[in-house]
Amino acid sequence: MNNSISKVLVAITFLLSFTACNAQIKNEKTESVKIYGNCEKCESTIEKAGNIKKQSSVDWNKDTKMATISYDSLKISKQEILKRIALAGYDSDAFLAPDDTYSSLPECCQYERAKKTIFATNESVVNMEITDHSAHNMPMESKAVNQMTSIYDNYFALKDALVKTDKKSASTNATNLLTAINSVKMDQLSNEVHMVWMKVLEPLKKETQAIADGKDIETQRNHLNALSKEIYTLLEVSKTETPTFYQFCPMANGGKGANWLSKEEAIKNPYYGSQMLGCGKTVETIKE
Repeated sequence: MNNSISKVLVAITFLLSFTACNAQIKNEKTESVKIYGNCEKCESTIEKAGNIKKQSSVDWNKDTKMATISYDSLKISKQEILKRIALAGYDSDAFLAPDDTYSSLPECCQYERAKKTIFATNESVVNMEITDHSAHNMPMESKAVNQMTSIYDNYFALKDALVKTDKKSASTNATNLLTAINSVKMDQLSNEVHMVWMKVLEPLKKETQAIADGKDIETQRNHLNALSKEIYTLLEVSKTETPTFYQFCPMANGGKGANWLSKEEAIKNPYYGSQMLGCGKTVETIKE
């Protein structure tokens, strides 16, 4: 009897929390979507991936494989939520999870995968929106590149400010870069760019904010290396129209070496400025 009461209380608590979560979502739109999975662990992972405070709430049923998705239609799209869930390892009828992510799921969670249309990238096999046709892919790619252009331009301006040892300008350009990062509409990114974006987003914001808040030029320079690595990762899947040069100084970062990106092949070291302007070399040229 006590066990039954306990189960009822747990169910009531869950329903109340789900209702409370939904109550916080403005401009709410609710849709039902099939998401593949097996068990309670799948349920926890799917809902955690799709739940965003005040933006979206996901309730998944392991028996029917159906998810009820409630979301603020002015802040996030159903496609973005399903991409987040796919990145956590779970297929839907719109997006496939990356193979390596699916393979890393616990054995009990490795559901039978439905056959879907897929395309290959240089690094892995990534899913395609099933409703898309190849003729519609180009505008999506173009939108992704356009959004990234603002990020790259602000990064280069920030790097150039550090070359000039201009702390104030570096802080201003870092603030502009942070605005560009926060302005990216993830539902307009191609699948390949979106997957990388989800991985680099938080480190990008963290390092950019640290430079914007840096009290001195050395503090700002100390965060450039980590920021440059994230920008480099992004550039690999969303290249600029003109070549970008990935450059390296062996003396920076306490003798461990540090990288930066430049639109110019000529070395202009942002870690030392005029003290050692030409110290470094180009280690890679990134082209379309």
